[in-house]
Amino acid sequence: MGKRRCPWRILLVDDEEAITTHLAPFLERAGFMVAVAADGEAALRRVADFAPDLIVLDVLMPRLDGREALRRLRQAGNWTPVILLTQVGLPSERAMALDEGADDYLNKPFEPYELVARIRAVLRRARPGVPSLAGARRLTCGMLILDRQARRVILAGREIPLTAKAFSVLEYLMLHPDEVLSRERLLDAVWGWDYPAATRAVDTRIAELRRALNDDVDEPQFIETLIGLGYRFIGRVEGGA
Repeated sequence: MGKRRCPWRILLVDDEEAITTHLAPFLERAGFMVAVAADGEAALRRVADFAPDLIVLDVLMPRLDGREALRRLRQAGNWTPVILLTQVGLPSERAMALDEGADDYLNKPFEPYELVARIRAVLRRARPGVPSLAGARRLTCGMLILDRQARRVILAGREIPLTAKAFSVLEYLMLHPDEVLSRERLLDAVWGWDYPAATRAVDTRIAELRRALNDDVDEPQFIETLIGLGYRFIGRVEGGA
C-alpha cells in the first residue's frame, strides 16, 4: 500500500455492540488503531474523517447495510480494502461479496485471530487507489490468464480444460496470492461449509491443476504446497478488465 502508516487504521463496522466491545480492543492489542461505527451510514462518515487503511464491514445492519455501503464506496471510486462479515456460508454468497468489490470475506462466527490474519493478508496485497483483485474480470500471472466471466483458463495462448471445482480452486488461490490457504479454508470457500466433502477433495483438485498447468510440485511456478499448512499461489497476480 505504498508508504506505511504506523499503526494501520482499521474501521470496524457492526451494529452488535457485544462484538465491537470485545473485538475493537483485540484489534488494538494486535497493533491496529481502531475506530467503530454501528451502521453503514455512520461508516461512510467515518471513512471521510478517519481515513482507514481497511474496513471490516458487517453485512446485516440497520439504516444502511454493509453491501450498500460497499457499493457506495466503490461507486465513488474509493478502493479502501474491505473485509465483509457474512452470515451465510454458501459459495454463492461469498462470490457475491467479491463481485461487489470486497477484498475478502469472513463468515460469522469467527475467531478473532483469523480476522487479524485476514486483515494483514489483505493489507499486504492492497495498493492505494487500485481496485482489488476481487473486482477484476481477468486474473493474470505471466502466461497464465484466468477469465472469471467466461470461466476459461488460458496458458501460453492455449485454453486449458478444467473441471468446475478445479477452476474455482485456482480462482480462489489467485485472488489470495502469497497467502497460505488451508485445505479447510479452500473446502469451505469452494464447496461450502455444509458440503459433505473431505479435505482430500481439495488435494484432488490441486493435483488436477498441476497436471493442467504443467506445474512441478518440487519447483512450482504457480502453486506451492506447505506441508501441514495447505497451499499458496506464489506468482504475482495482476487484475484486468
